[in-house]
Amino acid sequence: MNLAAIASVGLGGAIGSILRLVVATAVAQRLGPGFPWGTLVVNVSGSFAIGVLAELVQTRLVGSAPFVRSFLMIGVLGGYTTFSTFSLDMLTLAGDRAPVMAALYAVASVLLGLLAAFAGLSAMRALSPHP
Repeated sequence: MNLAAIASVGLGGAIGSILRLVVATAVAQRLGPGFPWGTLVVNVSGSFAIGVLAELVQTRLVGSAPFVRSFLMIGVLGGYTTFSTFSLDMLTLAGDRAPVMAALYAVASVLLGLLAAFAGLSAMRALSPHP
């Protein structure tokens, strides 16, 4: 591992973390407390974004250099998505004796995340035919 790779992930992580704060806060302000909407939106949109980026890198429309992949996929999206926050939200909902809400949140996060990643891949494949 070299210094450039470490720096690219660190810079991307800082950018992703700031984006996470902005998006999660904006969503929470609009939809209110009581359900972790901000975390859900961040995780679903991050899943969509990783699908888009994976397709762009695979089809070489975005540089597939390790620096680009590390910066975008590990750094930016790693800082942006919030699995650890998802885990804490689950425990909080369960601890608040809201097992139905906790279950709905888990199912929504996983299913919507998978669907978003698939949608990102599909959208990019539709927009840019494979050579």
